[in-house]
Amino acid sequence: MARRLSRDQDGRPAAPVRIVHLGLGNFFRAHQAWYTEGASDADQWGIAAFSGGSLGIGAELARQENLYTLVSVGPEHNDYQVIGSVTATHSGTDVDALLTYLADPQLSVVTMTITEAGYLRNEHGRLDLEHPDVAADTVALEAGNLHAVRTAPGKLIAGLAERRRANAGPITLVCCDTMPDNGTVVSVVLGDLARRAVPDLVDYLDDEVGFITTLVDRTTPRATDAVRQAVLDEQGVDDQAALATEPFSEWVLSGDFKGPRPAWESAGAELVDDIAPYELRRLWLLNGARSLMAYGATIRGHQTVAEAIADPVVKGWVEEWWDVAQRQLSLGTDALDGYRAALLERFGNARMRDQLNRIAADGAQKIPVRIVAALVADRKAGNSPLGAERAVAAWTLHLRGLGAPFNDARGDTVRAFGQGTLEHSVDRVCEFLEITDRDSRASILALATRMAA
Repeated sequence: MARRLSRDQDGRPAAPVRIVHLGLGNFFRAHQAWYTEGASDADQWGIAAFSGGSLGIGAELARQENLYTLVSVGPEHNDYQVIGSVTATHSGTDVDALLTYLADPQLSVVTMTITEAGYLRNEHGRLDLEHPDVAADTVALEAGNLHAVRTAPGKLIAGLAERRRANAGPITLVCCDTMPDNGTVVSVVLGDLARRAVPDLVDYLDDEVGFITTLVDRTTPRATDAVRQAVLDEQGVDDQAALATEPFSEWVLSGDFKGPRPAWESAGAELVDDIAPYELRRLWLLNGARSLMAYGATIRGHQTVAEAIADPVVKGWVEEWWDVAQRQLSLGTDALDGYRAALLERFGNARMRDQLNRIAADGAQKIPVRIVAALVADRKAGNSPLGAERAVAAWTLHLRGLGAPFNDARGDTVRAFGQGTLEHSVDRVCEFLEITDRDSRASILALATRMAA
């Protein structure tokens, strides 16, 4: 008979809450909660996790004392681990509970995965103070009505105001959303709101609040009935909160913690002085290769990353692109070679079913940062960035209707680049991407011509 997860059966009591997490989603449960579970001092660090709005998966977690099964989907088999680092779950609307936690001296870390949109920034990267929800939170905070806030920045400022009132000590905010320099993003947004709504909190932010920038990476697809059935069949557990992830995981953190934190490094996290080289490594080697395959490999009829990398021609394209990128990265050869080997293993995991059509979306935003920056730098260094130029050629053909279906938020701007002759398309694409070198333009046209044949 199938059993349900419980703390008594698991044999580990819930740890005291010393971390609050905003954004109770699959990635958090496969990443930050997993690292906390694996820390050598995990028994001292419980997490109170808040969903975005309604309780969501938290309702199911609560029925099994916040335990859940994490399924690591390897190339040959699944590995199963029960995660117990989440001590409590709350709806994102439960501001009372959030303020209570933030006022507790025992709490010293807040992590967050609220997505980039949750920071409510304007086109200049500052808090959008004119946004209706931000404006409403500003009124509430000015009136001292801390429990009435609704946005993530508003909740954080309310919680920090309550913590200051309680004299609960310093605290550190750890952003785990996929944004460059994400710790600074949080610092800027909260500073903007504090200056507008609670000016006397600004010095407290400077003196008592740490802001950590992180790089996070772990593919975590949407939970499916097949995952839950595998847990039932292979573990005998009826776990409606089970989720799947890939074996690979990366977490790099940079900045000064203002107080205690879990020993995340004992679970494999890296603490570094400068995170920028690691962000660029992921952006170019991981994301750049995925974009190259999304446009180039779909022309050859492949549907998934695993199918693509199993094709010797596509694998050669990826390696050629990595050679270009690696020449422009500052990390050492050993670190980059090891990362490339790990990526090949990840890409080859057919059981993850990573769809190229999905990756191909929004190339107008992705290609400039994932490919073009390395292309231009390598050409300026006197090299021949063939691997990068092939990626641009493949995207050009994508705009002309080859390979993956077109789906781009900037479609009105770039769709027209695919019209007319191939030479005209290459010229329009290069102009858009600010590729001015004549040799690169000629190379892109030649590559596109061969790939379209």
